[in-house]
Amino acid sequence: MTTPTTTRALALREGGFASSPMPQVPDSLAPFLELREVPLPALKPGQVLIEVGLSPVNPSDLFFVQGSYGQPRVQGQAAGFEGVGVVIAAGGPAGEKLIGQRVSFLGTGTGAWAAHAVSDAALCIPLHPAVPEADGAALIVNPLTAVALVERARQTGGAFIVNAAASQLGRLILGLAKDEGLNAIAVIRRPDDVEALKALGAAEVLVSSAADFEAQAKAALKAHKPRALLDAVGDQATADLFFAMPAGARWVSYGKMSDEAPALTAMGQFIFMDKAIEGFWLSRWLPAAPPERAATVIRQVQERFATGRWQTRVGAELPLDQAIEGVIPAYRKSNGKVMIRP
Repeated sequence: MTTPTTTRALALREGGFASSPMPQVPDSLAPFLELREVPLPALKPGQVLIEVGLSPVNPSDLFFVQGSYGQPRVQGQAAGFEGVGVVIAAGGPAGEKLIGQRVSFLGTGTGAWAAHAVSDAALCIPLHPAVPEADGAALIVNPLTAVALVERARQTGGAFIVNAAASQLGRLILGLAKDEGLNAIAVIRRPDDVEALKALGAAEVLVSSAADFEAQAKAALKAHKPRALLDAVGDQATADLFFAMPAGARWVSYGKMSDEAPALTAMGQFIFMDKAIEGFWLSRWLPAAPPERAATVIRQVQERFATGRWQTRVGAELPLDQAIEGVIPAYRKSNGKVMIRP
């Protein structure tokens, strides 16, 4: 088979970072992406070329295409952080053993919203046959983040709070916490998902839009004494909840779904109650993890998907040529992952 030198991709219109703050979800992808044929770089030693099967739209992807993520855009390169596909070529011996294998991958050489993507062989995960395609497509960003965050929460004690708990990542966290004997207090905006999240293992489900939210939160904090707040939102309600938590609490920020800037109204707690705010970024955690730890986590994640204990809810699947117009409407109305299929 002839190795392709170009591919069809959702290419970035601009490079670098945005010059002003951007919303978490843009009104349209059209100002940021264009569908066109792009050149594929020659494979370097340790890289592989993947024929992409499916790629998810994550919140981090939407930040990235707007230039508001922690790494700069490359103009003309495909967007998309992760996906699933089959390895069709390798740049040297390190990746040759992967040729013909179905893998989950990070688009480290080029993005995943394309018919073909370049990735580091070391960051490709050969998939168990029992792992469904949608789970393979979304196997890295959310699942590995879930494992790392639950591990961090465990270090603070037996209970923690997770907001945006009805999201795909929130549900993964709840299932893992239940299996590990931790009490997770789930915070959501709408009451529709209360029973589903309790079934997944949430010890408490608090609805932030409810009239009695403050009283419910106070009771839950008293009962469980959580000392970790896993935060994907970053709004004032999150800050207020953190300042109501016990001494020694840690606010772990891993997302910014809100455009609101919270005010820190009780600064003395950082001094007198040993509280702290810290950030989590998978792109920093994964390379820093010892190889044996990373291998164990990857095996754990695959096993959970292969046995059905974790599942990726798919809300919409769009072909590449409908993604620019279709992703944002589907993203806004769906409770599941929006997927792009080349």
